[in-house]
Amino acid sequence: MAILAPSILSSDFSNLYQQIRLVEMSGADWIHCDVMDGHFVPNLTFGPILVEAANKSTELPLDVHLMIENPDNFLEEFYKAGSNYITVHQEICPHLNRTVSKIKELGVKAGVALKPSTPLSTIEDIATEIDLLLIMSVNPGFGGQSFINNSLKKIENAVKLRQKTNSNFLIEVDGGINKDTAKKVFDAGCDVFVAGSSIFKEDNIAAAVVELKKILNNK
Repeated sequence: MAILAPSILSSDFSNLYQQIRLVEMSGADWIHCDVMDGHFVPNLTFGPILVEAANKSTELPLDVHLMIENPDNFLEEFYKAGSNYITVHQEICPHLNRTVSKIKELGVKAGVALKPSTPLSTIEDIATEIDLLLIMSVNPGFGGQSFINNSLKKIENAVKLRQKTNSNFLIEVDGGINKDTAKKVFDAGCDVFVAGSSIFKEDNIAAAVVELKKILNNK
């Protein structure tokens, strides 16, 4: 079953509770939180306080994507804020195995993200240790970007890597997921679909969730 994770980066923060409740009631499976520090990526979003607010708004799992420098320094704060999944970037973690272990020691599922230019081979040695592999299908930093088609091959190769290493990680894709790209990404082997603008920037948020769920469930 495909997992739909609306990204609150594209939501109206002044109505965060209502918008999270709306996507939950419309069939969303997770809530995705894009944390950016203005250093690792050229944008500044939010921190643990808003993740905590999201946690108080829903019973859905919180999928927290850290696009920040020195993520090890903040893991416990995001754990305390209510994160169910914490994903860090391979490109920013010099001791990735240690960071993943630290996340799991907190009792949280551990994810690793790859930017479009980062080869899949960079996480092969840690594949059996992670719960989630996040493939960025746009360059991280801003919502509303177009899907990078080369990502489809990367998703297919991630499926092969999972089989080769006998791993159990979920494959998540973030960037440009909408009603035109969702089916292609699904067919490539994606498990978790992050959608921001294609949900929260629509006039009818509930209908956008329902439509994406129908595509992903092949109904």
